[in-house]
Parts: sequence; C-alpha cells; structure tokens
Amino acid sequence: QLNILVDTGSSNFAVAGVPDPDVTSYFNAALSSTYKSQGIAVTVKYSQGSWTGVLGTDVITIPKGVDGSYTINIATILESDNFFLPGVKWHGILGLAYSALAKPSSSVETFFDSLVRQAKIPNVFSLQMCGAGLPVSGSGTNGGSLVLGGIEPSLYTGDIWYTPLKEEWYYQVEILKLEVGGQNLELDCREYNADKAIVDSGTTLLRLPQKVFTAVVQAIARTSLIQEFSSGFWTGSQLACWDKTEKPWSLFPKLSIYLRDENSSRSFRISILPQLYIQPILGIGENLQCYRFGISSSTNALVIGATVMEGFYVIFDRAQKRVGFAVSPCAEVNGSPVSEIEGPFSTADVASNCVSSLTFHEPVLWIASYALMSLCGLILLVLIILLLIPPRCQHSYTDNDVVNDESSLVRHRWK
Repeated sequence: QLNILVDTGSSNFAVAGVPDPDVTSYFNAALSSTYKSQGIAVTVKYSQGSWTGVLGTDVITIPKGVDGSYTINIATILESDNFFLPGVKWHGILGLAYSALAKPSSSVETFFDSLVRQAKIPNVFSLQMCGAGLPVSGSGTNGGSLVLGGIEPSLYTGDIWYTPLKEEWYYQVEILKLEVGGQNLELDCREYNADKAIVDSGTTLLRLPQKVFTAVVQAIARTSLIQEFSSGFWTGSQLACWDKTEKPWSLFPKLSIYLRDENSSRSFRISILPQLYIQPILGIGENLQCYRFGISSSTNALVIGATVMEGFYVIFDRAQKRVGFAVSPCAEVNGSPVSEIEGPFSTADVASNCVSSLTFHEPVLWIASYALMSLCGLILLVLIILLLIPPRCQHSYTDNDVVNDESSLVRHRWK
C-alpha cells in the first residue's frame, strides 16, 4: 500500500521504485505482472527536490465510484534529491496539472487525462484538504477527499465561486488584489501575478512574489497586536512560542485574496483567518506551543498552496476552464469557521487585465527553440546549395587558393 501526494502543480504520476531511507514502502516493478517499462528516462524538478526514474505503464482500479481497470503512465523513481524527506508519510506523487507540464514531453498522457478518456468521466475533479489549526508535524494525514469526475455536495457549504483559468498548464488564475485586516495593499495588480498565480496543492505554504510578501508582512506586523516581533519568524527561520494556555490567533489579522469572477466586471474574495497561516508545530517544549508563519516569498509565482486550500473545497473544472472555491466544513477550529468567501464586488477600480501577456514558460520556450533551429537549418541549407552551384567564372587555382576548415562557416555554426 502506497500513500500518494496529490499535486495540482505537476503532471507526472510517480512512485518510489527502489528502497529509500525516507520511504517505508516502494513499488517493486519486477514483481508486477501488469507493469510494462517503456524504457524512457524521465527527470522532474520541483520548487523543492527532484527525482529521476523510468516511464512505464500499469493497470489501476479506482476503489469507489469508477468501475473498471485502466492503463495509465507511471514513473518508477530510481533516484531522488531532497524529494522524499524524513518523516513524510507518502511514497509517490500524483500530478493532476495539464499535459503541458508532463515530462519528458507533453505527449505523455497524464493520469487524469487517461481516466477521462477510458472511464468516460466528466473532465473535472475536486479536492478538500483538511487540517486547519492542527499541528503540521502530525500523523501525515488530517483527512480530506479527492473526487475524480465531479463535485460532492457534502464537502462544501454555501455557493461555489468560479474564476477563469488564464492558461492550461498549471492551474493559472488571475488575482486582482490582496487585503490584510480589510486594508488593501494598494499594489499594481500585475505584482500579484508575477509571473503567474497558480493553485497548487503540492505547495505547503502561501507563496507570494517578493514585493507582495514584503507588503503583506509589513501590513500584518502593523495591524497585529504584537509590537516587537523577530524578523526570523517572517522569513521562516524562527518559531514564535506562547504558553499553551494562550491562543495567539486573536493577535493577527484576516488575509483576503480577490479573484476575477467568470463575469470579468466582478470579483470575489477568499479569506483565511490566522488559524490557517499561524500554524502550530508539534512537540516543542512542555509548557509552550510554538507556531510557524504559513506564508513565504517566491521568485517566480504567487502560489495558493495548502495554507489557503485547507480553508476551501476547490473544484478544478477543466471542461469549462475554471477553478471553483467553496467554504469547506472541515475548515473549523473549536467549532468556528476559519475561512470565508464573499462577493460579488465590482472590478471598476482594477485593470482589465492583471496578467502580463509575456508569460514565457517551458512549452513556449520549446517552440521558440524549434523555430530557431529551423531557421538555422534553412540558412545552412542555403549555404550548402551555394557551395554546390558551379562557379560561372573559370579560375585556375593555385596552392594558396585552397579553402580549409579554419575558414569554414561550419566551424562557427550556431548551437
């Protein structure tokens, strides 16, 4: 039995294929009667860690709801670096993003695409992550649900609010503004989407572009009831501890993220209370409870990770190119909800497009590379033709006229 990390920020399905010091179980492909190796090496790098393995196919069955067996692509992980970590309770990863992110190329059909094609289920899945207010170093699972092919009404309360997908690679959305304690950060909305904003269950924290992160930390420090606070807490290098009888959440403000609605002239906001971003750590001190800051800086994206997703039931509606949010009933601490959704709001005060049109990402870079290679090939072909055409003027060569490799264009061809 293997526990699998559900990751909406990558697209390969992979499991440990050899023993590893940090993995309690692994898939021994040699003992499988259904596994077939494709002999294709694959390497996947994440924001933290990487692995290398071999692509193959195997047969899966879904225990509830989807009858039948289905053949899917699966990678067996043979080497990894900073991927499996001490104390983790999972043995593999299920990438649920689009095929554009699949390795070694987008031609590798993803797990969910295979399931939609073979089982004829709707092209939508939904995810409820539970764990609000619980220690982050616990048993490894705090419950939750992954629903393949639809939406489960018992997993949310109120309405579902949808925001359009900006592009189908990651689940890229458009963020219009952020508020801390009800106060707008007043940044250019493009700062929130630099260079993308994505919904990623495989990222633990809420990650913010550096400029946004700095503004959020300053706003939290300014509106919190704590006058003196170590900078190490905000950067993740230090914990903050209180007596176990105290609950520090009342000292911190609410954080709100505004997303563009399907009707582009409207927006809605998802809000998390401090119980989601001031996170208790298990087992430090006898009389103290220590906490970490559930928000970090990022160099290339705003990432709505587990810190936020634990407050909501999130619907990945690929059929209609949208992501939905609804309040999750498991997002409660001591019986009180720690997440909110409100709307609609007017977008009259926001730019019509907060996403830069110059989003260079891997598939685009591949296309550019092939275009340049084609251009180089064309130039080389023209040169070869010119060299093969007989000269019109006769010339009697001497020893000094010999063309050698040192003067050849081939020596200086483009790479």
